Amino acid sequence: MDEEMILQEEAVQGSWTLLSLLASLLMVFGGALPYVPQYQEIQRSGNTEGFSTRVCLVLLIANILRIFFWIGKQFEVTLLLQSVVMILTMFAMLHLCCAVQNSNRVSTKQHRITDLNVGSFWKWSVFEDYLLFCFGFTVLCAVVSLLLMDSGVFVETLGLLAVTFEAMLGMPQLLQNFNNRSTKGMRGPSCCEARALTTAPPCSPISIIPISALYQ
Repeated sequence: MDEEMILQEEAVQGSWTLLSLLASLLMVFGGALPYVPQYQEIQRSGNTEGFSTRVCLVLLIANILRIFFWIGKQFEVTLLLQSVVMILTMFAMLHLCCAVQNSNRVSTKQHRITDLNVGSFWKWSVFEDYLLFCFGFTVLCAVVSLLLMDSGVFVETLGLLAVTFEAMLGMPQLLQNFNNRSTKGMRGPSCCEARALTTAPPCSPISIIPISALYQ
């Protein structure tokens, strides 16, 4: 009888472990999955007009900040991995958009980050310029964090900024749709699904509600 109960407890524990693993995988990759159909749509149509690359800007800044917040707060590793996956996803989207835009470009004039033109910010023609911007932003965050990481207020501010940027996720796409007077080329579920699938348990005082759960 005791052996049977022990086997049942082990089976239940194994089931919970499997469910926990599946939930963690969903949290890590769930936020990126909605961008797969958008990626495929851009590849198929050869048109990027329906997708705002500023969505990538918002998510890159938010997730870079969240990584530094994690360094200062040391909450769940799952959320750290979620940010890394989202950053890689946004780089993939930007790389595709640059390739498609360059293949469709009629003019030979290119916008580069070295032009220092505010009007062409985040409209660069070369993918490496986006990498350079993110590298510079990361270095800036690293330097400031090294100086102020001992301050609890600074760490909480990082978390607040990450929340604030991610809360603006829908704005670039709304503006893009308004300017285009159309949603053609945009995969509708992307933003909504991304925020729904990245819901996570509380990880710190600054995130009583998980970052992405603010959209719900």
